[in-house]
Amino acid sequence: MTNNSLAIQGVVFDLDNTLLDFMKMKEFAVKSAIKGMIEAGLSVDEKQAYDDIIHIYGEFGWENQKVFNVFLEQTIQKVDNKFLAAGIVAYRRAREANLMVYPNVNRTLMALAKKGIKLAVVSDAPSREAWMRIYYLNLYHFFDVVVTFDDSGERKPSSKPFEMALSGMNLSAENTIMIGDWPERDVVGAQQIGMKTAFAQYGDTFGTKVSGADWDLNDIYELVSIIDALNGSV
Repeated sequence: MTNNSLAIQGVVFDLDNTLLDFMKMKEFAVKSAIKGMIEAGLSVDEKQAYDDIIHIYGEFGWENQKVFNVFLEQTIQKVDNKFLAAGIVAYRRAREANLMVYPNVNRTLMALAKKGIKLAVVSDAPSREAWMRIYYLNLYHFFDVVVTFDDSGERKPSSKPFEMALSGMNLSAENTIMIGDWPERDVVGAQQIGMKTAFAQYGDTFGTKVSGADWDLNDIYELVSIIDALNGSV
C-alpha cells in the first residue's frame, strides 16, 4: 500500500542504459555476430564490419530486426542465408550471455518496493523486446506498470507515455520521480509534466555534461537515500 502522505510515492524508470546495460550487450552481441559470419566464410574486416553495423543501427534504429540483412546486402550485394543464420545465432547467444542489470538494480528495486513505493517502466523500445528483457532479467514482479512505444504510440519526450505511467500507478506527477539516461528524452519529458527527475549518469553514452535533472546518480542505489530524505524517513 502506498502512503498518500509521502512526498514521493512512485518511481518511473527508463529501461535501456538505466536498469540494464543495453549498449554493452549490443556491443558484445554484434561483435559475436561478425565472428560467426566470418567463421561461416564471410570475408570482411572485423572492425570495419562492426562500424558498418553500428552505423546501420544508427540509421534504422537500435531495435531493427533486419540489420544483418542490410549489412550483407551492402557488403556482398545479397543476403546469403548461411552467413545470415551464423550471424543471428551468434548474436542471440551473446545477447543472452551479456544482458545484465547495472550494479545495485535489484537491491534498489527491492528497497523501494519494501517502502511501498510504486514502480513503473517507460521505454521507447517495442513492447515485445522490452518485456523479453524485463522477464529475462527477472524484474517483471517489481513493476506496477510498463509503458512501451507500442502502448503510447509516442516516443519520449512526449508527455503521453509518462502520463500513461502515472495513470496506471494512480499517482500525480509531483509525487513521482523519473530516472533515465537520456536527458533530452527522459528528463525533459518528465519535467514538462511536473515530475522530479534523476539522471542515470552511470549509464550515460552521450558524454553528458549538464543533465538538467534534479539529481545526477553515479549509482542507482543513491535513489533510495534521495527518496528517504524527501519522505522524511532517513
